[in-house]
Amino acid sequence: MYRTIDKPPFEALKTEDLSSSLPSLQEIQVAYTKFKQLFLIDNSAEFWDTDVKWFSLLESTNWLEIIRRCLRKTIDIIELLEVQSTNVLLQEENASDLCCVISCLVQIMMDSYCRTKLGFQSLIQKEWIMGGHAFLDRCNHLRQSDKEEAPVFLLFLDCIWQLVQQYQPAFEFTETYLTVLSDSLYIPIFSTFFFNSQHQRDTTTYGGSLDAEGSKLNFLSVWDWSVQFEHEAQALLNNPLYAEKPKLEKSQKKASRFKHQRQLSLPLTQAKPPPRRGFFKEETDQLIKNILGKRISRLITSSDELQNSSREFYDSWHRKPVDLHGLLLPCLEGPEIKVWAQRYLRWIPEAQLPGGGAVATATNVLNLMEDVQGLQKKIDERHRQAESQDDTEASPFMRNPARLSSLFPFALLQRHSLKPVLPTSVWKDLEGEEDLARRDDEYVDLGGD
Repeated sequence: MYRTIDKPPFEALKTEDLSSSLPSLQEIQVAYTKFKQLFLIDNSAEFWDTDVKWFSLLESTNWLEIIRRCLRKTIDIIELLEVQSTNVLLQEENASDLCCVISCLVQIMMDSYCRTKLGFQSLIQKEWIMGGHAFLDRCNHLRQSDKEEAPVFLLFLDCIWQLVQQYQPAFEFTETYLTVLSDSLYIPIFSTFFFNSQHQRDTTTYGGSLDAEGSKLNFLSVWDWSVQFEHEAQALLNNPLYAEKPKLEKSQKKASRFKHQRQLSLPLTQAKPPPRRGFFKEETDQLIKNILGKRISRLITSSDELQNSSREFYDSWHRKPVDLHGLLLPCLEGPEIKVWAQRYLRWIPEAQLPGGGAVATATNVLNLMEDVQGLQKKIDERHRQAESQDDTEASPFMRNPARLSSLFPFALLQRHSLKPVLPTSVWKDLEGEEDLARRDDEYVDLGGD
């Protein structure tokens, strides 16, 4: 990851060894396996039994802590780039696992274009697909060996979900977009997340033959959402609360900031001007000179100083108003890092909150927005003294939030409720209450008002 620095010291460089500062792939796999077991529930009795010790079981998996460490490492790197004007070189054994995670997180937090649907798709194509992440091995699609399996891409999506939850108007896509993208990771009809490299993807043929007579396998692209969803369902992937960046006039445009990206990676946009002649040669010569002169060690600060500097940068940023089109830093305090409920709890009826949760809140906000737009149209009609055609796009949510589940649109139509397995003393206290646990199976109609 590099940045062109216009003022001395041009040779400032910090090497980040992600293999030593972040969990190994084996630790990530073990944590995710334990985490996944919390949601493999066979019946309602098992759910309520697990609910009593839910937080202790969740903490023991260490999955949320791994997410927190990835986000914290990203903030450390952003502090080096923004405050100390230091180039950062990411290193790891494979250079296509945690490097992809941290590099993408840095670009998403610093560049608002990466928070759009097209920008996010381009970022994944550039850093993960063309960068050579071994999807075939990490996802263990062929079920041949568990040694290389590790949910690295799911870890990345979970980190993005944390950002989406904290700064929802800053992202053009929704958590539903991230959920269906994570599902597509294990659908073998898409070539996007099926191979270990672009070369393997290009040379794959029927029967494994690489001769000229072989016919290549034709896979679909995961980015063609019409293959999986109808037009109405695709509307759920777009964030109606997205605060789109206003377009400036040519006279108001300022010089664009340098984009932080992995060296030799593809550009984020086609409009980016080509590098000046001799740029890579000059940078390489300067880097070699630094290494041969053993001057890098003088530029590396102690870990304590780095942590203090990063913490000061973190606290200072959170004291300022949030710019949805500028730098975004996630909150890392304990309760701020949450479970991706829509993905992991969607098939558990007892975990759904009919008429509650974030979906109900978003629905009420959308209803209010529609009412304001309707009033604005009436005002415009009076000014024009003519009726205007109603061309407002229908909201993918329903007008009545009580008909929605907190895990919409993955809610089940029927909710099964059984008597919870609670301690006897607690259950006696609830004997006089009319709660959902005492009801028979209830049909929840999600089809209309």
